[in-house]
Amino acid sequence: MLQGRKILLGITGSIAAYKAAVLVRNLIREGAEVKVIMTEAAKDFISPLTLATLSKHPVSSGIFSNGVWENHVMLGRWADLMLVAPLSCNTLAKMEAGICDNLLLAVYLSANCPVMLAPAMDEDMWKHPATKRNLKSLEAFGNLIVPVSNGELASGLFGEGRMAEPETIVSAVLEHFQNRERLRGRKVLISAGPTYEHIDPVRFIGNHSSGKMGVALARAFEQCGASVTLVLGPVSNKFSLEGLEVIRVQTADEMFQACNRVFEEADITVMAAAVADYTPVAVANEKIKKSEETWSLTLKKTPDILKSLGQRKTGNQVLAGFALETTNERENAMNKLHQKNADMIVLNSLREDGAGFGKDTNRVTIFDRKGGEVNFEMKSKTDVAKDIVEYIINYIHA
Repeated sequence: MLQGRKILLGITGSIAAYKAAVLVRNLIREGAEVKVIMTEAAKDFISPLTLATLSKHPVSSGIFSNGVWENHVMLGRWADLMLVAPLSCNTLAKMEAGICDNLLLAVYLSANCPVMLAPAMDEDMWKHPATKRNLKSLEAFGNLIVPVSNGELASGLFGEGRMAEPETIVSAVLEHFQNRERLRGRKVLISAGPTYEHIDPVRFIGNHSSGKMGVALARAFEQCGASVTLVLGPVSNKFSLEGLEVIRVQTADEMFQACNRVFEEADITVMAAAVADYTPVAVANEKIKKSEETWSLTLKKTPDILKSLGQRKTGNQVLAGFALETTNERENAMNKLHQKNADMIVLNSLREDGAGFGKDTNRVTIFDRKGGEVNFEMKSKTDVAKDIVEYIINYIHA
């Protein structure tokens, strides 16, 4: 039930806009209060009067109405969820680019509530690489996507791109609010990205970790209502980190200090960062010149963050680590599980096509100290993160 929930429904210029009337009515039947924003193009497909009558609220469409400025900031703050259905290909692209040329986009860019998107377009548009890229970016920003369905399209063709039916969208909204309660009040610590171990002011030892998996995990936990602290190494990706407490670090020692500082308060900890195993013994104050034919660099071990946390872990905490292996994957993951006193290890392999550093997909196997072992198929890192969170929740309640 959606009793007391406030839904801000955005409607864009798509033939699927006619379904918005049913969607408004179904949301209200579930107990929600609904306000509607329309683009000018949406008015060609459904009347604002119809939606105002069903929602019992005036429909907003322009930045100015009767000479009065429409407060887009307060609309975004009013809502518990902003739902854009249908989401046209045009508005999808504008959202990804951060374009703000109408009221709906102004509200989207200033909203501090979760945003759910239900795309609708013809199959060729849906399958275009630009659309896929834009949708992937919006999902990385933390937006929730309602999958399109397969069926008759406005062009008369049959295929993908049809907006999900109102009943399916309402189910997704219900599931969202139910998920928000699953980890309400829980504190989660996530580490993500690489570490850079400085050699001199311009050089470092690092790795190819993009931070995508760890950030996806942080977002998945946040979507389940948890309070998330993300300890993030140096990454080049421009992640949307809204709603997360972020501690930025560079080196393994900085990550060690940050994680140990936060760990005691964490109910769930997932160490997804690719931490350097070794760091230079000495860091040069000036750039090292290329003078000798050979040059040796003396390294020392970095702090073992997962092992350190495992030694401090209490019976009320869940600790998970990652293992990226190239040989003897299962054996190494099991050894890590026991040696670090972790509750579970998430294994992925560099030998898997589509898995590993910098990729948008991953394939993992989870081992836990209760003897559990589950293999997952290759999925987007967003979906892998959801699988890991689900596994942890089930582990807690087992």
